[in-house]
Amino acid sequence: MNEPLTIAMPKGRIFEEAYELLIQANFDLPETIDLSRKLMFEVPSENIRFILAKPMDVPTYVEHGVADIGIAGKDTLLEQQRHVHELLDLKISTCHIASAGLPNTVLDEIAPRIATKYPNIASAYYRERGEQVEIIGLNGSIELAPMIGLADRIVDIVSTGQTLKENGLVEYEYITDVSSRLVANPASYRMKNERITDLVKRLKACVK
Repeated sequence: MNEPLTIAMPKGRIFEEAYELLIQANFDLPETIDLSRKLMFEVPSENIRFILAKPMDVPTYVEHGVADIGIAGKDTLLEQQRHVHELLDLKISTCHIASAGLPNTVLDEIAPRIATKYPNIASAYYRERGEQVEIIGLNGSIELAPMIGLADRIVDIVSTGQTLKENGLVEYEYITDVSSRLVANPASYRMKNERITDLVKRLKACVK
């Protein structure tokens, strides 16, 4: 038998939605899986191996070839700029990236401070607008930055806007849409083209 097609997927909601898409695409997969401890599992009937990873690590696994294909958010792909082929927008886990801050705040004219866990995306956005800003990298609780005076604005993922509202922040600038994308390792795409192309075709028929 050929070696399995290895798919890297993030745990959580993206995995659940993507796995459901694969079932809808008539892949013979178990309906339920106990993912509490597993980091990897195989489906012999389809000759597929799944690697369960943190969302930010999926493009790394795909770029380095330990996974043939993977499912990653467009935010992660834009931020990391990994050498992978983007094959399909799965249109799941949709949200957008925006700037936000306290209401009625006027930005510092010299170099506003922008707190974000997306320094590359934020830098590129303000550079394209010809605005000079100071980027402050944070990993969690981004909403706290304007509240404690660390930053004038934040750049972060916005889904429903509820988190911003609960912390007294308002959205200022839409930056880009985000959804989960199917990506492939360039070498795997050549070597396993038939299998990957078939998977893309079947998934595309199920994407809403």
